[in-house]
Amino acid sequence: DHGMLFDFKRDRMVSMWMRNTFIPLDMLFLSAEGEVVTIAENTVPHSEKTVSSRVRVRAVLELAAGTVQRLAVKPGDKVTHEMFGN
Repeated sequence: DHGMLFDFKRDRMVSMWMRNTFIPLDMLFLSAEGEVVTIAENTVPHSEKTVSSRVRVRAVLELAAGTVQRLAVKPGDKVTHEMFGN
């Protein structure tokens, strides 16, 4: 139940990749308020294919693959963290 949170400091289109990543991940693309905007599940390790937010976001939370399904995360859910002011 750990993850990596990337704060881009401003809203923008974000593209991530899996180069040098050894495990599959779920990626939550988040608004400035911590709202889940888009989700990419079970991304492929070592892939250089980009995973896009598809819309402007403030942050990305990377979690172990399967976390989205296990916790039933969906767009509109909120992530609580001090960077989102909550």
